[in-house]
Amino acid sequence: MPVQQLTDLIRFVRHNSPFYRDLYADLPDHVDELTAIPVVPHDTFWQANTPRRNRLLTGPIDEAVVFKSGGTTGAPKFSVYTREEWREFTSAFGSGLVEAGLRPGHRVADLFYAGELYASFTFILDSLHRAPVANVRLPIGGGAPLASTVHTLEEFDVDVVAGTTTTLCGLADHLVREGRQLPAVQILFFGGEGLYEDQLPLLRKAFPQAQARSIGYAGVDSGLLGQAVPGADPRVHRAFTPYTVVEILDENTGEPLTREGVAGRIVVTDLRRRLMPIIRYPVGDRAEWTDVAAGHFRILGRAEEGVRIGAVSLYTQDVHELVRAADPTGRVIGMQLVVRRWDGRDGLVLRLAVDGEPVPGCQVPTEVSPVGEADPTGLRHLAAAVAKEILAARPMYAAEADAGRIHPIAVEWVRHGELSVNARTGKLLRVIDERPHS
Repeated sequence: MPVQQLTDLIRFVRHNSPFYRDLYADLPDHVDELTAIPVVPHDTFWQANTPRRNRLLTGPIDEAVVFKSGGTTGAPKFSVYTREEWREFTSAFGSGLVEAGLRPGHRVADLFYAGELYASFTFILDSLHRAPVANVRLPIGGGAPLASTVHTLEEFDVDVVAGTTTTLCGLADHLVREGRQLPAVQILFFGGEGLYEDQLPLLRKAFPQAQARSIGYAGVDSGLLGQAVPGADPRVHRAFTPYTVVEILDENTGEPLTREGVAGRIVVTDLRRRLMPIIRYPVGDRAEWTDVAAGHFRILGRAEEGVRIGAVSLYTQDVHELVRAADPTGRVIGMQLVVRRWDGRDGLVLRLAVDGEPVPGCQVPTEVSPVGEADPTGLRHLAAAVAKEILAARPMYAAEADAGRIHPIAVEWVRHGELSVNARTGKLLRVIDERPHS
């Protein structure tokens, strides 16, 4: 499908998508500038995009591939692509793999996750299949036993290993504990989460000849975002022009940023998708331009729409609703999601505000214990109830924590006045990412 003119795309979605028709109700008939269009409200977008009685899609799902975009078990989120849209998506991303370092004849092991409607394994496999250079694809998957994976990597003299950072580090840890190395591996393609300096020594021990590189930047909901830019900083990517338009917006005014080195939130417009239109969609990440003319930008972490802890994604609104469900008496009067990194692992700290009573500080809740003398305020009991609610709705977090790949959820009790706010506007910050990004 050719890239569409913005005016034609807007006309099409207004006519065929009830969600966009309502969103654009106050716009003039003719719109030819992205800045004249409102940014998609993340919450209402997903409320409209449901498997039944869908108000977002521009037509019925009678020929498509369906993937899970995240969300909790009680509020799953799905993305759909037609056959042609998926082919174009993976072809464009496959071309970007060459810039990331893929070379003719490379033998590539795909260790991304498969099944349960997850997209990453299929997406990378199809992108490799459609890459413009010949390559050998080994669809191992992220759930295979580590010993079996190592055997396959050795047996086929694999050049490139692709997976989430967590998977690659888990594989490296296994090799180090076994006293082994894989010196034949040349490239470690990571995706789905960032790579931190404290992870590189482990990777170098297991893969002494390999370079760790971003496989590219994309999302199953948002689509194409950026192809890796070779260089010392793996966070720098280039927008997939002309297929998509990447904007970085000021987090207070919503105006597009055009200066380099100024952080803002990413929104994307896909000029080829029609069944599930993506127009000024908030990706959930922050970034800054490093070269505006070339379309180069540096990813800086998560924005307010969601958080990513290791390989686990959580939507902010989902967490807010789960906290409310665990707190029927309404003792929690404010909350923030704080992402931290310590001891080489990511962790989520729920900063919850209560008034009128002493607060016990930060704790890692384990189980819901009866309220009694050991818990006079009842906050330990409430913290455990909150954690239980979240883990039940997002079991992948519990699995990753049990495996030691991320920290268990912690709760930090504060007064409402101790919640962090934007220094300029005074608005409450819903997400605070305290991980190192420099």
